[in-house]
Amino acid sequence: MSVATDETHTHGALGKFNADTFHQISALATLALLIGIFAFGNAAFLSVNNGLTILLQTSVIGLISIGMTIVIITGGIDLSVGSVLALSGTAAGLLVKLGVPVPLAMLAAVGVGALCGLINGVVITKMRITPFVATLGMMMIARGAALQLTGAAPISQLGEAFGVLGNGALFREVEKLPNGLSKVIFPGIPYPAILLLIIAIGAGILLRRRALGRHIYATGSNEEAALLSGVNVDRTKIAAYVISGALAGLAGNVLMSRLVTAQPNEGVMYELNAIASAVIGGTSLMGGVGAISGTMIGAFIIGVLRNGLNMSGVSAFIQQIIIGFVVILAVFIDQMRNRR
Repeated sequence: MSVATDETHTHGALGKFNADTFHQISALATLALLIGIFAFGNAAFLSVNNGLTILLQTSVIGLISIGMTIVIITGGIDLSVGSVLALSGTAAGLLVKLGVPVPLAMLAAVGVGALCGLINGVVITKMRITPFVATLGMMMIARGAALQLTGAAPISQLGEAFGVLGNGALFREVEKLPNGLSKVIFPGIPYPAILLLIIAIGAGILLRRRALGRHIYATGSNEEAALLSGVNVDRTKIAAYVISGALAGLAGNVLMSRLVTAQPNEGVMYELNAIASAVIGGTSLMGGVGAISGTMIGAFIIGVLRNGLNMSGVSAFIQQIIIGFVVILAVFIDQMRNRR
């Protein structure tokens, strides 16, 4: 009996591994196909400058997608990340205006995001309100707070130091010309891209190598079984939402730094892009299934799709329609996989 049970578990685990691997490979193939199509249609698509543009555009969505993936694996959802991004970014801008050093202001912004995530987690676990409703409420609260704090006006003149995180690059080489102008020899690797890579690796290690990661998967797979196994489900869910909020705060820093202006209206619809990135990358909306590597592929699929459509002259409205169809298709594939 025990041998048969072990064989069943082994086959089940191998089947899940193969399905997840296949989903990630198919997502990677889709990304390669998109790059091929857009490169064939426009030679400038494969230029270094356009590649860096895609990296910058994807870094913000990528950061919040990592947090969204962790939350979805627990069986939840976080609709507040776009608004929390705006609130955190404007908080950083306001603190800089008050004379707080930029690093401390940005650290405080991450703290604001984490606090919003903590409130989400407590409301969901202690008040037993569904994640959809709880985070929808936080979405409205955070957006309203950002608009109220700024009077719905952007906060500008934040100084050069505020723009370093979003606009700086590692190994950038600039040559001074005799006429006094500067020529960029190598644009360098953007700081937001490096930050995304570090966070993605850290989140991957957390999910695959740490106890909290195992608890996150266990909670999403079967909450009752996780409880019986000694997992503190409430604490695990709260931790997931705190991580999601903190990463939304970090993304707010990156975005506002890129603009060198704190915009309370930024981040609209970002939560849907984050959900799309996670689902396209193989994270199941049923919970218990997902990987950061897949989410990163999903984020770049959306980034490449947006960039390629922009370069092709497709309007922003048509882009929304196309990405909407892509999300529906990804969820349909996820449901088919769950049925199997």
